[in-house]
Amino acid sequence: MRKRVLLHICCAPDATVPWPALAEEGFDVGGFFYGGNIHPEDEWEKRRDAVGRFAGLMRGDAAIVPYDPEPWLGMTRNAASEPEGGERCSICIGVQLNAAAEHALANGYDCLCTTLSISPHKNPGGINAIGADKARAAGVEWLCRVGRKNDGFKLSVSRSMKMGLYRQNYCGCVYSMRRSEERRGL
Repeated sequence: MRKRVLLHICCAPDATVPWPALAEEGFDVGGFFYGGNIHPEDEWEKRRDAVGRFAGLMRGDAAIVPYDPEPWLGMTRNAASEPEGGERCSICIGVQLNAAAEHALANGYDCLCTTLSISPHKNPGGINAIGADKARAAGVEWLCRVGRKNDGFKLSVSRSMKMGLYRQNYCGCVYSMRRSEERRGL
């Protein structure tokens, strides 16, 4: 019997590389989209719709947590001034992967993995350490992967364009949105 893996999906484009790779490895893959960190709500809706569309293209399912940014904001508020990649991002990753680990346990998944390590802007070692901790606490196996290996990020851009998936221009939170707008002079 194939092991079931829950793939935490930060956004549909980033799932275009690890989902098929996990399936090729012989896993039965399901998706999980948290999204409480996404701002504003209409951005969350675009990402949610893209995740649902991508899961359909993969002939799989994706659990989508209803939009509720307040818990995430409460947990990250004290780290609002942190730079991208700082403590706020670690908190955010922990919140997302904790929710995914709890979902994996409650829904009979054997393993947990994430799309977060495909980004060239994130620390895959830190992501995998947080993921391993959250998975262990929930009693599921953590699959340590680095999605950006072998040009994974470039491949995700290409695949998402071919699939017509919505691709965002900032990580997702209100803080990264503001920094993206500042960089673009908005």
